[in-house]
Amino acid sequence: MSEAVERAIDALRRGRPVAVAGDGSALEVLAVELADEARLAAFDADGAADLLVTDKRAAFLGLGNQHAAAGMQAVRIARVAWLDLALARAVADPVLDLATPFKGPFQSRQLGEREVAARAALALAKHAGVLPALFVRDAATPSATVQADDIDAWADAATLRLVSRARLPLKVEEHTEVAAFRADGGPEHLALLIGDPYAGAPLVRLHSACLTGDLLGSLKCDCGDQLQAALTAIAAAGGGVLLYLQQEGRGIGLINKLRAYALQDQGFDTVDANLRLGFEIDERDFALAAGMLKALSLTCVRLLTNNPAKVDGLAAAGIEVLERLPLKAGHGAHNEAYLATKRDRTGHIL
Repeated sequence: MSEAVERAIDALRRGRPVAVAGDGSALEVLAVELADEARLAAFDADGAADLLVTDKRAAFLGLGNQHAAAGMQAVRIARVAWLDLALARAVADPVLDLATPFKGPFQSRQLGEREVAARAALALAKHAGVLPALFVRDAATPSATVQADDIDAWADAATLRLVSRARLPLKVEEHTEVAAFRADGGPEHLALLIGDPYAGAPLVRLHSACLTGDLLGSLKCDCGDQLQAALTAIAAAGGGVLLYLQQEGRGIGLINKLRAYALQDQGFDTVDANLRLGFEIDERDFALAAGMLKALSLTCVRLLTNNPAKVDGLAAAGIEVLERLPLKAGHGAHNEAYLATKRDRTGHIL
């Protein structure tokens, strides 16, 4: 149930332990980044709790070729005496890689029947916006335990519903409405219906929220300029829809995006920064965007994007994309490498 997931997310973000069950087995976890000495001692009095990380982070720790880690989406690192809280934080946060050289070598352990629970626990950490790195102990399966199936269903597009709609005159087009959507869990998403979006196939833009670019005018990305350019283009076309999706930092969240920025300052590109943090290259779910369009009775669109993955994501969810139109805005000296990475490593057509 979504209520159980909400309680688990809240507990994890407050630095409290959470029990996660799946396939009849359970694990108790504590977020590494929020642990302090007192919390860790209460959770792990005998110092036996291992570390749980994603396969992406494990690869950078040199665990990718170990039998217990090979092919696993969740990797359990055996705890040894020298793997204290400070080093666990360095394991969790790659921004500290240069400041805290790893002592190693690390040894992975088999998850066995607890693999489902382990994957779900890491997914829960991602939903909570914390680093996907957890202290972990085997646990019983009390009734209060959050279930892996409920975590998997969290904020599922199938539960999306339109909850509010109102006029919102914009500078680019006074005849604009805003529609707000919620799924069972997760943040709210907005749709701007600009002009007349029902006169033929509308021009549509999927815009992932970017506080640093949209609000603060960051030069590290092109997001703020793309947002304004998209609004202008839709208004000039006579009508369309801009979906404002709360999927900051390609879905990793604001704080983790700032960690990715710090890694970029160390010389890593946006792709490797996400992977070093333990995330996928892109954690966004474009099925949510498709669900919003369907709720607005729009199933055939012209898509304003440089990202073919958005075309594929909508098509896979039942939205027909008649045409892909490019969007170029905000190119500059500070984001030259960022845009090159989009082109060369994630297939953007710039």
